[in-house]
Amino acid sequence: MLAIVDTGCANLASVGFAFDRLGAKYVITQDADTIYGADRVLIPGVGSAPYAMNELRQRSLIPVLQNLTQPVMGICLGMQLIFDHSDEAGGIDCLGMVDGEIKEMDTGDLPSPHMGWNTLSGVADDPLLHGIKDGDYAYFVHSFAAPVSARTLAKCNYGGDFSAIVRQGNIYGCQFHPERSAAAGARILSNFLKVSV
Repeated sequence: MLAIVDTGCANLASVGFAFDRLGAKYVITQDADTIYGADRVLIPGVGSAPYAMNELRQRSLIPVLQNLTQPVMGICLGMQLIFDHSDEAGGIDCLGMVDGEIKEMDTGDLPSPHMGWNTLSGVADDPLLHGIKDGDYAYFVHSFAAPVSARTLAKCNYGGDFSAIVRQGNIYGCQFHPERSAAAGARILSNFLKVSV
């Protein structure tokens, strides 16, 4: 069973529909016992990190998420929340499940936020990325991102390189929306249902 964490942010329905298409069993929940007992946990999110962290705090979910040992994946804002800190809104401490900080993107002459289809590059050999290759497209909507680091499994370029996918131990993150990223996104979600740590 997959637990999709109800972070109080929008986008829960579209994430659920993506797993419906895969025939996966899931539950959208904010119940600690359900999350602890799930085989895998997904942290979705759109919007702002301060709002989402406040919602998680009010739902008493911060220590729950920080202590998970099964495979966990954050997507879009959910990926930003798994890091130590975000520079958004003057700076905010996040979940601290992945080492590093989320930075505002320097997009140069390009519009911000980074919105639309872009290609993945530097795709690493990891079970989450079986069947994914350099040049595959993913759908992004964001203005903050994680710099490229030793935890980067794939990167993207928009005004400069940033981490599109990360992993630290049992924790994964996808900066893009896999549920909106056509075949490549569906493959990543399908792979997540099979990964073990």
